[in-house]
Amino acid sequence: MSYRRSQDFSISSMIEFNCDGSLSTTTKWTIKNCTSISCSFEILLNEKVMTTFSELYIPSRTLAYGVYQLTLTVIMIDSPNLKSSSSVYVRITATGITANLVQLGTSMITRGDQQDLLLDPGRFSVDPDKDTFDATKWKYTYYCRIYELHNFPNIQGILLSIDDSTIDPYNPSCLSNRSGNGTRLIFGNSPLSPNSSLIVLGGSLQENQIYQFMVYMENRKNSSIQATGYVFVTVEVTHPQLIAVG
Repeated sequence: MSYRRSQDFSISSMIEFNCDGSLSTTTKWTIKNCTSISCSFEILLNEKVMTTFSELYIPSRTLAYGVYQLTLTVIMIDSPNLKSSSSVYVRITATGITANLVQLGTSMITRGDQQDLLLDPGRFSVDPDKDTFDATKWKYTYYCRIYELHNFPNIQGILLSIDDSTIDPYNPSCLSNRSGNGTRLIFGNSPLSPNSSLIVLGGSLQENQIYQFMVYMENRKNSSIQATGYVFVTVEVTHPQLIAVG
């Protein structure tokens, strides 16, 4: 059986007796971590996990990733030498992160044409398997397109990141002027999680347009673990108000 680490799960048992004496018993669950060789290391569980019932309930995020042997042992109280055990094997797998470019994973936001736009997947992404998201474990690449007018800029199907100076003649850059992109984009410069955020400076995007931004995230230790997040940004014209004092 396989469960994601963010899932609660339970294992039920059915106990049958074939004797004429007292049927009073004690039950006990044990959990051992398995390697490719054996299952020998017993896990000490949180006291909230009840291991003396016929059904074992495991709350989410109790067990780390891996394979476990769950064993139920039943002992006859009047004859302690009479006991029986049965095991089941469970694999705990990663849930997969949710890549969020903006707070709460909002899918559409509005910005003024002179406002800076902050995209911060390193802060707003969610890892359901853990209490907090670790931004340092990921690489970040950003893409952008003018929604409903163009696809994401690409060359022969290979996407061009928002800071790539290569020009796709059919799908122009989101930025008002491709030259000088470096001055229009500010990437988060944390040494532990470079590029985990991106600021698109005010005046870089055209007013009265809808843009779709995408972040592609790749795990630093395992490139097969990936996540993608999107947000639509509507850019409106903003005019500063002039207040006259007489």
